Amino acid sequence: MSTLIDLSHTIFDGLITYKGLPAPVICDYLSRENSKSFYEEGTEFQIGKIEMVTNTGTYLDCPFHRFTNGKDLSQIALEQCAELEAITINAKDATAIGREYFIGKEVKGKAVLVYTGWARYWNTPEYFDGHPYLTEEAAIYLKDEGATLVGIDSHNIDNTATRSRPVHTTLLGADILICEHLCNLEQLPESGFQFNAVPPKFEGAGTFPVRAYASLK
Repeated sequence: MSTLIDLSHTIFDGLITYKGLPAPVICDYLSRENSKSFYEEGTEFQIGKIEMVTNTGTYLDCPFHRFTNGKDLSQIALEQCAELEAITINAKDATAIGREYFIGKEVKGKAVLVYTGWARYWNTPEYFDGHPYLTEEAAIYLKDEGATLVGIDSHNIDNTATRSRPVHTTLLGADILICEHLCNLEQLPESGFQFNAVPPKFEGAGTFPVRAYASLK
């Protein structure tokens, strides 16, 4: 029987995932108390309402996030984000994560999850600035070596101290999906597990929260 490890942060009302973007609003559309008037005594329901930007919590980026004509969430294949053979790259305490971290690793057709340890700052002011990121050279290497998905437990896979986003451009331009704001990567082995991060099938959206998890054999 497989062991499942949750790699997603909890989304809650008021959570700030990305500084400058609004927090989600999670509330009742129909409360349990108000629902009582529609049903027989002892029967009640809650229907929730969520208002949020798509870049909330642990989320998946697909090509439409970066490119007008890129595939949106309704067009990506399940094979790109479900039951992927995966490896973990240990880049703990690094900031600029270059291609040297990936050389010699078997990345072709795999989800490549980059462990930095930055998730320890989640939901604190420290999370947003000075975070670890991949270099453009690392992204080009992963593209050339045929990775299927690249994930990171940091604020952004790109360096947000600049206005360019070469890692998003390189990976999404090659149909390689990105999963940001992961957590618990320190619990994963170097290889021998599967990764899942399946978003809802939305048309016209390039990013959405996922329940990312690893399945250890």
